[in-house]
Amino acid sequence: MNRAQLGAALRALRVASGKEAKAVARSALMSPSKLSKIENAKLAVGATDVERILTAIGVSDEVKAEYTEAARASATEATAWRLLKRIGVHKGQQDVKALAAQMSTLRLFQPALVPGLLQTPEYIWSILQRHNLSEDALTRTIAGRLERQSVLYENTKSLRFIITEPVLRWRIVRPQMMAAQIDRIASISRLSHVDIRVVPLRSQQQDIADHAFVIRDDRMVTIETVHAEVIVTDPRDIGLYIEKFEGFARVALSGDDMRSLIEGIRDDFLREQETG
Repeated sequence: MNRAQLGAALRALRVASGKEAKAVARSALMSPSKLSKIENAKLAVGATDVERILTAIGVSDEVKAEYTEAARASATEATAWRLLKRIGVHKGQQDVKALAAQMSTLRLFQPALVPGLLQTPEYIWSILQRHNLSEDALTRTIAGRLERQSVLYENTKSLRFIITEPVLRWRIVRPQMMAAQIDRIASISRLSHVDIRVVPLRSQQQDIADHAFVIRDDRMVTIETVHAEVIVTDPRDIGLYIEKFEGFARVALSGDDMRSLIEGIRDDFLREQETG
């Protein structure tokens, strides 16, 4: 949860409580001006201020604990998945779509899953249904992810993807659907402004495929961990991720060589489907 999301959430909780901003600010031992700046994301908010505001509003201890944790995470620009789930995963999709609209260059490295922008609806469903979302949240999140994929057809952007070969062999969906997923990757790879590369298992590696990350315009890196999403903005750290991405790009297959590799994997799935 970033500063804007946290501020909006605090404001929504205050409004829902029916309490005036002045009364909440007074109880929270701050000026109405400071409360306004926090709610409108014009001022960073610490965990102590969040706790005071929520105490003044009168929320439950559970809600208070979660948003106080969100404030601590915001200070380090990390958003726990459980908090994102509470806010609404589909809203997170909207945030990513907004970032995509603003960027001109994207570099995405993924050693675990097919990148979201390249996923088929069946693959998306299989990934998301593991998160115990409600049917409504699942439907809205899938729709949001599919809507995000429209960025693939904006030829004013440069989109670069690197995935490792095991990603294409990891059985997220049934063999026939995995074959369809690979066909989609092959099709998108033919777009002139899209560069999709696959790091083959047979290549000698000089680096470790630690985790997925996304670089946007050399200005921000987003990292997905088991428990949270972390955002990196320090240029020195961004440089490390760019170097890592380009290192894998040099040993990855592209163009016809890449398509030949993944179509072979697809054919393996199709043969399995036929004999299964």
